[in-house]
Amino acid sequence: MTSVTACSELSAALGEPLAGTAAAAVTYLCIEQSGPYGREALVESHFDADVGSALAARSSKGGVRIQLIRRPGPHADRHAPGAPRTVLIAHTRPGLTWCERAVISSPADLLALDFAELAAGVAPRFGVLDSSPVLLVCTNGRRDVCCAVRGRPLALELSALHPDAVWESTHTGGHRLAPTAVSLPTGYVYGRLDVAFAESVLAATAKGTMLLDRCRGRSTWSGPGQVAELAVRELLGERDADAVVVSAGPDGALEVSVGSRRWLVSVEQRVLEPPRAVSCGKGAVSQPAYVATSVEEL
Repeated sequence: MTSVTACSELSAALGEPLAGTAAAAVTYLCIEQSGPYGREALVESHFDADVGSALAARSSKGGVRIQLIRRPGPHADRHAPGAPRTVLIAHTRPGLTWCERAVISSPADLLALDFAELAAGVAPRFGVLDSSPVLLVCTNGRRDVCCAVRGRPLALELSALHPDAVWESTHTGGHRLAPTAVSLPTGYVYGRLDVAFAESVLAATAKGTMLLDRCRGRSTWSGPGQVAELAVRELLGERDADAVVVSAGPDGALEVSVGSRRWLVSVEQRVLEPPRAVSCGKGAVSQPAYVATSVEEL
């Protein structure tokens, strides 16, 4: 076992695969909240805890993932109730992606949103449509120190180059792959970022494309679906973000469609060796990973 202790350094040293590690989310609800975040930021920050609990309960039914976001920089422990805050709502299904941007003065306004319709891709007309690329960089150090140590410097440097496109975010999943970020509105998630590569992600998103390098998967799909999609994209060299659709196939396989062409992809879950800590300060555990075992054109 390597002597590296930071979970992100250990993951990189062991060559842990990125594909299939994105947290599943068909729709994102991103709410600006300044100041520090606790481990469970919706109820452990300056965000209204009652509203946070209500929103968390609605998102627990699936499909909608809530992220608190803030502009990169110092985060003093102060709060200004009623201050305007940005809200981004993004839907990630291929060919149906959209993002709405709104400004609210009270988080309670968000309780009017229909989470079932959001998950189904129905735009709420809560704000104005905005197709500009957005990058959410996970910096929630209370979940894992790697997100703060690696994510915050990346977000700060990147925001100096793209001030309107970059936000710090609460936990997005996979801190051992830090720095990690979600690209909206497509929902592709990337890991082990640096500034130059993050700029490439923003440029690709603006053109309606994606990058295979360092891609963890499109959060629209489950982990196996992410692996199946990336396996077919790798085979074809396909980069158009809307070109590939994943659906259930026979006998537990995944069907991947690219235009009129279809592939059947079998995905297995395997245990990575050796056991490793998947979060800083935690003990070594057996870590599973999804692997595409066959890709067959139909």
